[in-house]
Formats: sequence, C-alpha cells, structure tokens
Amino acid sequence: MKAIVYHGPGKIAWEDKPKPWLQEETDVIVKISKTTICGTDLHILKGDVPEVTDGRILGHEGVGIIEEAGKAVQRFKPGDHVLISCITSCGSCSYCKKGMYSHCEKGGWILGHLIDGTQAEYVRIPHADHSLYPIPQGLEEEALVMLSDILPTGFECGVLNGEVKPGDTVVIVGVGPVGLAALLTAQFYSPGLLIAIDMDENRLEIAKQFGADYGVQLKETNPVEVVKGLTQGKGADVVIEAVGVPESFELCQSLVAPGGIIANIGVHGKPVTLHMENLWAHNIKITTRLVDTVTIPLLLKTVQSGKLMPQKLITHHFKLDEALAAYQVFKHAAAEKALKVILSA
Repeated sequence: MKAIVYHGPGKIAWEDKPKPWLQEETDVIVKISKTTICGTDLHILKGDVPEVTDGRILGHEGVGIIEEAGKAVQRFKPGDHVLISCITSCGSCSYCKKGMYSHCEKGGWILGHLIDGTQAEYVRIPHADHSLYPIPQGLEEEALVMLSDILPTGFECGVLNGEVKPGDTVVIVGVGPVGLAALLTAQFYSPGLLIAIDMDENRLEIAKQFGADYGVQLKETNPVEVVKGLTQGKGADVVIEAVGVPESFELCQSLVAPGGIIANIGVHGKPVTLHMENLWAHNIKITTRLVDTVTIPLLLKTVQSGKLMPQKLITHHFKLDEALAAYQVFKHAAAEKALKVILSA
C-alpha cells in the first residue's frame, strides 16, 4: 500500500509500505476513505516530537470501512463504517476507567506517533472496541473527520478545561483549526464576549464569521490593551492558548483576569516562562491536557442534529495520493488561506 512516511525532521515521502495485518485479537484493519493533516503532524516535522521514529506512517484522524476484525472484537465487524479516534483506549486500565484515555496504559496517542497512522490506504487500529465509533447513516464523512481530533481537542482542552460559563469573556489566542474548534464549541455555553487573536487577517475574518465578537490582529494592535479596554481593565475570564509557542503562552498570562483560567491546547516544543511574580496573588488556574476524545459521542449528536457543522473548517480537498501537495498547502496555511485539508481515497 501507499502511505505518508516520516524520515526525520523536515522529511516525508509518499511511498510503498506493507499493508497492516492483525497483530492482536482486539485489532481491526480499516480501509481509509478520508483523512486529514493535523498541526501536530507539523510539530512532528519540526522535530518537536522526537520519539517519532524514521519510517513511521503519520496521521491520527480519519474515517473508513473495516476490512478485517480480530476474533475478540465485539462491537464491530467487516463492512462497518467507522470514525477513528485519535486516541487509542483499552477501556480497562486505571486511566481509562477515569476517562483519561490519552494516558491509556496500552494506548493513548499512539497513531502516527508510536505506531503507524492513518495517512495511508489502510491502518491497523488496536483495541478497536474502545477506539472506534460507528458512523450514523446519512452523516457526511468530511464533517466526521473533524471529530477524530480537532473538535474534541478544542472542546475538551480549551472549553471544558477553561470552564467556560454563560457571560464569560473568552479570548482564544491562535485561530487556526483547533482554535476555531474551541471557538465553535465555546458557543455551547453562551459566553458574553468572544475575542479571537491571531497574526493572520484571513483567519480572523473566518473567526468572526464563526461567532467571534472581535478579531485582534497581532501585528497591528496591542491585544492586551484591546482586551483590557473591552473588559473595564479586568482581562478575560478564560484565555485559551491554541498555538504552542512561548510568545503565545506569555501573551495569555497578560490577558487573564484575576480569578481566571488559562487553558492550554497548543503543542509546546520549547520551554515557556511562567510569570509567577505577576500571577501568584491573582487566583489564576492554568490547565493542560492531551485530548481524551471522551466527548466524541456528544459531538456526534450535535453534528447529527445540525447544531454543529465542523465541515465549515475544511478549505482544501486532495486525493490521498496528493498528500505531499496537501502538506505544502497546510504548511503555508496563511498564504494558501488554508484551515483543514481533506485527503480522500
């Protein structure tokens, strides 16, 4: 089969790899119909995730059809149409029992990370009963690809960890795809003010179309002055960091109000400075999280009801064998006006 294969920082190739096979009785083999590229894949390419080894197939999102199922798989059978969670869960370890699937002792974030991933014609999914979701009839595959990772990440790591409440002032620093996912799902809780901050004017315009009250362009405006001006000098109740660089995390510390929460989503490859000299007396909470995907069933229902339309995040379409071109577009997102790209078999 063909797949996108990582060969060290800055190096990927579309090349032949052996078709995956059942290694455990709890595995399934899924024929990929649609997948996508994540910002985390770009972090891998930058060398921010050094445990990803040469030869690894990238990707941790997608939908497809089960081609083969192990003898111990109970919930799924060949021919089933499934959504792949970016997090693999055994369902029985101490972390899974707490709903912390991201720290599963036999799984967690392993697809496209520690085992071969979904940017391929076929993928092996371990612990299939707890790592796949049946796709309800009539739902768009493209919309559901957004539920593999990006929507639950924005919702769980940003909105739920940020404890967004009705009337809150919520600032999202970075409105790339995951920041926009947080923006869409924050509106479940009726915040009083939604402020988007980014360097990309196009993404700020999209954020306003998706429900942001204000868009703050970093190059042209002092975001701290804008947020303080909109909040009578207090700052934001919730600040969601959706970039993953030291500068954005520092900015979040300047934007949060006393008693507020900084909810980190970004994948950080470098140390950041924590300004305790300013924050120690301000009753600040800082949260971190790797997505657990526990909210996929809830998000599926909101998509099914038409209350959430994650396909709005998709800007570009490619065939799976055009994945290298898709990476170029995604890497140059500002110039290409790209959010999420879809790769179709």
